[in-house]
Amino acid sequence: MNETTAREAKNRFGQFLDAAQREPVCVTKNGRAVTVMMSVEHYGRLRGAAWERLAATMDAIGAEALERGLTDAKLQALLADES
Repeated sequence: MNETTAREAKNRFGQFLDAAQREPVCVTKNGRAVTVMMSVEHYGRLRGAAWERLAATMDAIGAEALERGLTDAKLQALLADES
């Protein structure tokens, strides 16, 4: 991943926009990574992959809950219990 300072990113913003189309660019401030510039396509792929992992995790948890006997009615009762 390409890396640059915030000052350099500000001064050469157009060049870093172009660079971010090829690979993510890490922007640092005071020696600490603060943001990453990336193409919309790369962001979309990352976001899509995260949603797919979340959906798979939720499906697995739901299946395990059913195997252990957790029904919607039992879940509602647990959520309604204020003790």
